[in-house]
Amino acid sequence: MLPYLFILLAIAVRFLPFAGQFNVLPHAWHFTPIAASLLFFGARGSKRQMWIPLVLLAATDVVLTKFIYSYSLSWDHLVTWAWYAAILWLGTGLREKSGPVRVIGAALASSVSFFLISNFAVWAAWQMYPKNLSGLMMSYAAGLPFFRGTVESDVFFSVAFFGVPVFLHALAGWMHKTAGDHVAAA
Repeated sequence: MLPYLFILLAIAVRFLPFAGQFNVLPHAWHFTPIAASLLFFGARGSKRQMWIPLVLLAATDVVLTKFIYSYSLSWDHLVTWAWYAAILWLGTGLREKSGPVRVIGAALASSVSFFLISNFAVWAAWQMYPKNLSGLMMSYAAGLPFFRGTVESDVFFSVAFFGVPVFLHALAGWMHKTAGDHVAAA
């Protein structure tokens, strides 16, 4: 159940700035749980239903692009959707072993890969930058202010999401022990 809830949270956060007609950037400071929710779904979600977060996030991209931002769809969206699939796949590597170092490593790999791939796709797909090495470096430089928020959110949400089941398990054990102590005292 948690993998689906985290995907829905990631989608909700993407629409949050528009709920009250705020004049803010969408997902301010690039602080979103998208990569963390994909990693968690890959690690804890159903293998047969890996397509669900991919379709939901792609549909969200279409709605945001066409109806909220009023932009046209282009092939660079396919790159983002391929990245979603890659992060789901990366999360499957956390099924057996998901210690803190592995989770943080996967979160950092998600951040770096998104930065490199998405800025390359913008450079290649749009006419914003010259089509040479200098233009590509300009695209990466323009993305740097967002990179910090991406790294921070990917690490924060990944640690939080993978920590929730650990916390719930510890809480259940504590409650079971406390209930047992009360029964024994009676």
